[in-house]
Amino acid sequence: MTDTLKVGAVVLTMGNRPDELRALLDSVAKQDGDRIEVVVVGNGSPLPELPDGVRTVELPENVGIPAGRNVGIEAFGPGGAEVDVLLFLDDDGLLPHTDTAELCRQAFAADPELGIVSFRIADPETGTTQRRHVPRLRASDPMRSSRVTTFLGGANAVRTKVFTQVGGLPDDFFYAHEETDLAWRALNAGWMIDYRSDMVLHHPATAPSRHAVYHRMVARNRVWLARRNLPIPLIPVYLGVWLLLTLARRPSKAALRAWLGGFREGWKTPCGARRPMKWRTVWRLTRLGRPPVI
Repeated sequence: MTDTLKVGAVVLTMGNRPDELRALLDSVAKQDGDRIEVVVVGNGSPLPELPDGVRTVELPENVGIPAGRNVGIEAFGPGGAEVDVLLFLDDDGLLPHTDTAELCRQAFAADPELGIVSFRIADPETGTTQRRHVPRLRASDPMRSSRVTTFLGGANAVRTKVFTQVGGLPDDFFYAHEETDLAWRALNAGWMIDYRSDMVLHHPATAPSRHAVYHRMVARNRVWLARRNLPIPLIPVYLGVWLLLTLARRPSKAALRAWLGGFREGWKTPCGARRPMKWRTVWRLTRLGRPPVI
């Protein structure tokens, strides 16, 4: 029965959006089915007043998105073991429908190989989904659900057995590509990932480049991602393709300078433990429509 699956939620905040955070927590509390346990992690900031029953963790400094979410996971026991599924929700997002958690329970209960579900992100004003928020190459139709090879960091659900088996998000990434790192490790362990258009998170449309560190982190973490996870012959292919794609997009001089600096940093700095995926996983990614060379 689907109601046997315990669901928790992790919300990471910098403390600068208290009204949006309260609205998100209210939308989680309104979900159908059993009550969802929630932990809010203050990433280097004190937390505002929160509803009764919400677990809280206040970190003394901003440790980045993946490390902050890992703290939230551990708030539910080692690897999140107190619950079966964890929702990860942006603090300025909102669940507009009350059946999202129940749809998650049903999805995970029906498919024992399903490890991660990526939600559809829609702008609350227009209802549109940005192309970059559809985690596949053929992204023109955001209303089409499918198997995918990665997921969206602030709008997803993860079976906690995934963390137990392959570990959490890569702390040192700080921001960018941490989801793909976890996705590749999960796929390599035999789990599957679904993009579900019927599981919706409302979130204002934004540009990722609003973050000052965007170009450097994207490039550095792209190199780390390849060095950590890809078979050696694929590393230069994958990074060469992304170098060409970046140049083809004609970034500004400042953006390109930051990107190239991050690219060099990715080669010169430790990337963490190297666990290259099996060639069988490479073939699985290819069959799913996104071979790990792009």
